[in-house]
Amino acid sequence: MNFKLRVWRQNNPESKGKLVDYEAADISPNTSFLEMLDTVNEQVLLRGEIPIAFDSDCREGICGTCSLTINGEAHGKDHPGAVCELYMRRFRDGETIIVEPFRLKAFPIIKDLVVDRSALDRIVQAGGFISARAGSAPEANSIPVSKHNADLAMEAAACIGCGACAAACPNASAMLFTGAKVSHLAFLPQGHPERTRRVLAMVRAMDEEGFGNCSNIYECVAVCPADIPGSVMAKMYREYATATLRDRAGE
Repeated sequence: MNFKLRVWRQNNPESKGKLVDYEAADISPNTSFLEMLDTVNEQVLLRGEIPIAFDSDCREGICGTCSLTINGEAHGKDHPGAVCELYMRRFRDGETIIVEPFRLKAFPIIKDLVVDRSALDRIVQAGGFISARAGSAPEANSIPVSKHNADLAMEAAACIGCGACAAACPNASAMLFTGAKVSHLAFLPQGHPERTRRVLAMVRAMDEEGFGNCSNIYECVAVCPADIPGSVMAKMYREYATATLRDRAGE
């Protein structure tokens, strides 16, 4: 298969970027999108040019670092799944593919397709730690958790922190990400001692990072590679409302 690529190139955060044309020739339909970029970079290096910078790590849809916008869609057209799980058979032979970084104020571009997503890390850090003992593994039945809550907690914990939800949202909202992180511990007894402080601190950090508000478009849910449900946002709203009342009451 052959493709025409239009890739965003930008030397550093201060310089102006532009779309540059590349050819991807003789690509197997079973090649992943990142492997295709590797092949293009090999040809770029042979020409003595600077290769396209992009992030990747596990290439198994686990780490969330391979965050790209492909033809205007976060992580491309194969949902749920990350870019590293997108295969070239999902494109037409001869198709022109536009490859860009995630575009939102909270994710400044570092170089080419690489963005700084540390804003998400700071939201998690604002949540702090749990005070429950975290030594050796406790007896499985010593802390009873209902099957329903355990399943909901695991569902929220599946978030890989890629930031596609914010990149796809017209408001650049990180509500799905923050909702997943808040819900994960809110459903478990280990997270209850700090639940009031945690949700207030994480929502405050999210606002300070410049993310927008949710307007229930649910594009975040549509592009999430971990298939996080929108219900985690509703859970976060309830946690935040309760925490705000308790905080005002001095509890």
